[in-house]
Amino acid sequence: MKHKSFILLLIGLAIMAVMLYFVGIEKIFDALKYANFWYILLAIAIQIITYYLFALRWQLINKIADINIGIKSLIPMVLVGMSINNITPSGRGGGEPVKAYLLSKYSGKPSEETFASVIADRALDTFPFLVLAIITIISVILYFKLSYLIVTILIISVIGVTVAFLLLIYMSINQKAGEKITGWIIRIVKFFYKKGPENLEERIKKAILGFQKTMKMVLSDKNILYYALPVSFLLWGAEILRVYCVFLAFGATVSPLLIGEVFIVASLIGMIPILPGGLGAVDGTMILLFSSAGIPSSISAAATVVERLISFWLTTIVGFVILPYYGASVLDNISLGSIGEEKTVEEVVDELDYIEDDPDFPNDFKSDTNKNSEIYDDDSVDDSEKDSTNDDVDNKGLERSRDDLEE
Repeated sequence: MKHKSFILLLIGLAIMAVMLYFVGIEKIFDALKYANFWYILLAIAIQIITYYLFALRWQLINKIADINIGIKSLIPMVLVGMSINNITPSGRGGGEPVKAYLLSKYSGKPSEETFASVIADRALDTFPFLVLAIITIISVILYFKLSYLIVTILIISVIGVTVAFLLLIYMSINQKAGEKITGWIIRIVKFFYKKGPENLEERIKKAILGFQKTMKMVLSDKNILYYALPVSFLLWGAEILRVYCVFLAFGATVSPLLIGEVFIVASLIGMIPILPGGLGAVDGTMILLFSSAGIPSSISAAATVVERLISFWLTTIVGFVILPYYGASVLDNISLGSIGEEKTVEEVVDELDYIEDDPDFPNDFKSDTNKNSEIYDDDSVDDSEKDSTNDDVDNKGLERSRDDLEE
């Protein structure tokens, strides 16, 4: 964790502590004493289910993009990505490059393809959110007595997310628009990285072209509409249900509709890039809105604390526990210099050796090995012929790897 992120995290915790102090620490502890532990366990179970749903949606997208990797391998990547999101300003964003890097490393696919997969997953997460956010803001304006400043911030947030979403889709399907945006990106990158690699511009162009190709493939597939999009709506519903269970634990009679409205508004506030994972801002918004709706401030604060312990801190801790499994240098390897960079044959072979035992690994990579095993099963072939044939198969496999890389 960088020093800047750590400092911002401390600021968020300090803001949260001040809010809890004004609500009343003793009142909050009294509310916690009488909480129904079984509802809290149910909320934790729902949170675990959301991890699976995140991985399931990503797997559906990966299959469309011809990236074959099992859901058991994707769940840890999802958790690591979410934990990185939680320590970077603007929730649900900072961990995407990490996920793309890990997916590229363990699937053997180019980074531009895996990054497109991650962005497509992000887009599928954003679409239901935009629908819910627009409905929520209309409802909040009608039923909550909020200041014009807060309403303005919410509207600007929705407009900003909508514009970014539409720009991403437009860039993915329109080649000329993609070329213009590529030019902007190159100029911006060169401004900040004047001493970058000599072939930096070529790498960026290659990465964006690969990104467009994969995004077009994903967006044009009907399975996105039939399967992945419903999973996205189910995910948001599960997150709202988790918050509802937490309030039930405190005996609060709260409408699920109100829970959904507050959760969406808090998520919008959390997207403003100020503090890591919206820490402090999200918590404060939830306490304020639930209290404004007539729920006692002590229960609002206690429920918010428990909800954030489950959704924010549990995820962050588990993600960082998993991170060392991928190597301590994961975050260092995600750098500008690696954009569009090709791997050597030896590096690819090393990666294939590492993951070839995975049952979800693509079968076409195993074809040469299967042929080899068939030859061994033939008793009519003597040992010298076996060795010779084995060498031929290995050489063909290596030549095939080189040809694939050159393509």
